[in-house]
Amino acid sequence: MSSKPFLSGGTALLALVSALLAACGDPPHGPPSGPSGPPQVGVLVVQPQRLALGTELPGRTVPYQIAEVRPQVTGLIQARSFQEGSLVKAGQPLYQIDAASYQASVDSARATLAKSEANLRSTRLKSQRYSELVAIKAVSQQDQDDASAALQQGEADVAAAKAALETARINLAYTRVTSPISGRIGRSSVTPGALVTANQASTLSTVQQLDPIYVDVTQSSSAVLRLRQALARGDLKSGGADAAAVKLLLEDGSTYPLAGKLQFSDVTVDQGTGAITLRAVFPNPGGALLPGMYVRAVVEEGVSDQALLVPQPAVGRDSTGKPLAYVVGADGRLEARAITTGRAIGDQWLVTAGLKAGDRLVVEGQQKARPGQPVNAVPVASPATPASAPAARLAAT
Repeated sequence: MSSKPFLSGGTALLALVSALLAACGDPPHGPPSGPSGPPQVGVLVVQPQRLALGTELPGRTVPYQIAEVRPQVTGLIQARSFQEGSLVKAGQPLYQIDAASYQASVDSARATLAKSEANLRSTRLKSQRYSELVAIKAVSQQDQDDASAALQQGEADVAAAKAALETARINLAYTRVTSPISGRIGRSSVTPGALVTANQASTLSTVQQLDPIYVDVTQSSSAVLRLRQALARGDLKSGGADAAAVKLLLEDGSTYPLAGKLQFSDVTVDQGTGAITLRAVFPNPGGALLPGMYVRAVVEEGVSDQALLVPQPAVGRDSTGKPLAYVVGADGRLEARAITTGRAIGDQWLVTAGLKAGDRLVVEGQQKARPGQPVNAVPVASPATPASAPAARLAAT
């Protein structure tokens, strides 16, 4: 029984001595092991490529032609000969105005002309006889002058009667209201029995030509200046007037299947918005595009033969918010580069300054090393190259 406290004290003493020896001596397993070799980073060799650049701009669809149908004579509408919303041809009858009074005016003008022509025959014969008689002094010179004046007056009466008859015929033709252009006609504002007046303010209906159709978009004047400067420097090459293609994105996000062409650019900058209006024309055989629709047009700007595209994860920001990328130099050390990005194309940035062809751009593992530190560069797969910028739905910058 007396041995138990002695054994416990001896065990405690041995444990204390072992702890002191361990604290004063070297660790049994040596120092902790550190990382072996330089950090590994994934790099991508920057290569130039040919790229068609474009800008996505908001716009509205506008009819190619629009004509407001109004009466040119006064009368009662007798008939309407079209279906609202249907396609009509130029010259197709739309309304018939009561023509009875205008037909009577034509008949009256025709009778007046006949009377004037009969009087003219008589005065012409009299003038001819007096011309012969005055030569032999059978009538006075005054009588011959009066006969000549009567002949001229008769000719004038005939001309006036012909003009009055033509006017009456024109008014009679106006009782048949026809479509001025081919297109789709809207709703009718009158029904048979309604009284209409010549040149009234309200329209009878409206005809709009929708195939082809215009798309009016606006672009800032500063963007236009940047584009012209890029063309002047040779950074972009113009595709020519015939190659200024435009693609259309509809309100639901779908792409319009038919391509259009840029028709003209306005020569005046809007003082309120600082924007320039561009007009494109699109084929619209199926009538899918209606006037007033909101769309986004992707307008081709030009072609860059030496475009540099880099993945967006490879581009960071410095403390001031400016774009920054890392490259591996010829000496194998990490180097920070300040770059300039033009626009986003899909999941890539278009770099306009700071990088050159052949640079080894770090796309993975840049957080593992500091600038100036040696790194182990490992190639990574290149991202898919977009065929053109318009297909990537660019936004203007």
